[in-house]
Amino acid sequence: MKKEKTEVTKNGYTCSCDKEKQEESSPNRAYIRAGISFGLLISGILFSAFNLTFFENQWIRLAWYLLAYIPVGVPVILEAWESMLKKDIFSEYTLMSIATIGAFLIGEYPEGVAVMLFYAVGELFQDSAVNRAKRNISALLDVRPETATVVKGDSLETVSPEDVNIDDVVEVKVGGRVPLDGVLQNESASFNTAALTGESVPRTIRKGEEVLAGMIATDNVSRVIVTKPFGQSALARILDLVQNATEKKAPAEQFIRKFARIYTPIVVGLAALIILMPWLYSFISPEFTFTFNEWVYRALVFLVISCPCALVISIPLGYFGGIGAASRHGILFKGSNYLEAITKVNTVVMDKTGTLTQGVFSVQKISSIGDINEDELLKIVASVETQSTHPIAKAVVEYANQQKVNLDKAENVKEIAGHGLEATVASKTVLVGNAKLLTKNQIEFPVEIASIPETIVVCAINGAYAGYILVADAPKEDAKKAVDSLKELGVKNIVMLSGDKQAIVSKLASELNITQAFGDLLPEGKVEHVEKLKTDPTNNIAFVGDGINDAPVLAMSDVGIAMGGLGSDVAIETADVILQTDQPSRIATAIKIGKATRRIVIQNISLAFGVKLVVLILGAGGIATLWEAVFADVGVSLLAILNAVRILKMKY
Repeated sequence: MKKEKTEVTKNGYTCSCDKEKQEESSPNRAYIRAGISFGLLISGILFSAFNLTFFENQWIRLAWYLLAYIPVGVPVILEAWESMLKKDIFSEYTLMSIATIGAFLIGEYPEGVAVMLFYAVGELFQDSAVNRAKRNISALLDVRPETATVVKGDSLETVSPEDVNIDDVVEVKVGGRVPLDGVLQNESASFNTAALTGESVPRTIRKGEEVLAGMIATDNVSRVIVTKPFGQSALARILDLVQNATEKKAPAEQFIRKFARIYTPIVVGLAALIILMPWLYSFISPEFTFTFNEWVYRALVFLVISCPCALVISIPLGYFGGIGAASRHGILFKGSNYLEAITKVNTVVMDKTGTLTQGVFSVQKISSIGDINEDELLKIVASVETQSTHPIAKAVVEYANQQKVNLDKAENVKEIAGHGLEATVASKTVLVGNAKLLTKNQIEFPVEIASIPETIVVCAINGAYAGYILVADAPKEDAKKAVDSLKELGVKNIVMLSGDKQAIVSKLASELNITQAFGDLLPEGKVEHVEKLKTDPTNNIAFVGDGINDAPVLAMSDVGIAMGGLGSDVAIETADVILQTDQPSRIATAIKIGKATRRIVIQNISLAFGVKLVVLILGAGGIATLWEAVFADVGVSLLAILNAVRILKMKY
């Protein structure tokens, strides 16, 4: 059912979303209506089965089943009326209405109720998945800071970010989010840029360099000179991208609705001909006796037989079976349409950090020279790094603790902004930081260090180079398997996009056998790459990501896949498929399940159509009665259920 759109504004950002407050209780009401209808239907069938005296009265039976019909039937009849007003006369709503009303006219009340009930339940499951996917924009809104601390001379004033002017100075406390884009006033500061780039390593920004809204101060109180108004910030652009991309991605139309445009007018026309043709023939052949009630009965039986009850059951059942099978493997599909969509995927675009890598930085290698061995180098570097709050320093210290290294006390610790630390450890003068620190102190070191793409912590002791510790984000155990499995499934393009340095991205791509890899990207850059891929109409794109920055691309892709275990809430809400195990190899598993589900659904559709066609012919000829029609529908539905259950038992 089509839902009304409205404009919702929060903190100056406007987005188009459903009237959630008005519709919040609608699903509950729909389930209640279906429950009431089901209860009345079952009780009526039981009353008839046990030949209860009061239920033998025709008017009581009619009233009872009308009460059962109204909760689920009236909404469909209203939809049929609305579609007619829009000149969509032969919709599935029309067929459902004619068929069920026809069932009541010929006295088969349970069938009329059951058809509408099955249809209503199928729609409920569909709507439930859609509603969950619509919370993405509201989730993203929660990321933005709602206040800004403006420096007014010697005092601080807390205001709304919308009230901050260009050239105002805002103060950001440790752990606080930068409210607007600007330039840093401090000599240097460290910021967590995950909201924008998805990368977990904080970025050190120096005086005069750009600071973006959404970054989080990690080491000290920072002051930022505002350069852009609230509505033009980096985070605002991300929100806009998500909104626009979401609007472009229309849900796949149900097969039965497409088919109904052809099926319904044919069936209604044939039902009319069942009455008309004998009537006309009676004029040609006087010996032929036309009995109006008899042929009306046949026409109504024909309509009831033609009602797509079995189709309404068999199609969603197949997809629900696929969704159930996927959930057993830690894969959540938000709707049956995405099970269908994932079967067409031939291009997979993946984020790096948190998707193909663990997203946790740890010591990968220790290299020492001279008389200093690796254990001693680790001890000295970790002793100095205990004085730093930088995530890289914490990773080194944590590794030393894991190795049960007894650290010495670092004295006379001096921080050199943008370079590292100088300290005294065990009477030795120690320098710990990046290669620029050694250059600054005129200490020679191997030239190959400069070509190492990963983050390294270099160390000099008493003015001489002593070695380095490599800290990196390691690939996930099944990252290589994920790429290989996708290639086996015929995925022609595998692309990696990342906000990390190009050198790091290229190295990982080489290890995983990915031919296309792009680094140094902000969210806009990722969107541009995907838009370029979408210019080729043969590309059906699945994007896999885990961060807030991935939300726009997740929304605009044909199938958005989020790493659900460690991924951000926004990515999870925006995505169509969620890998709850955080294993990239599950991408291939999801595609396999989608293809298996599609095969099952096609089998169910073929079965339903085959049996339906036979019974339709028999019904038109007066051979099949309503009971044969009901039996055929129930039999097809049962076979469809058993076939759908097979999906759960398959191995992927």
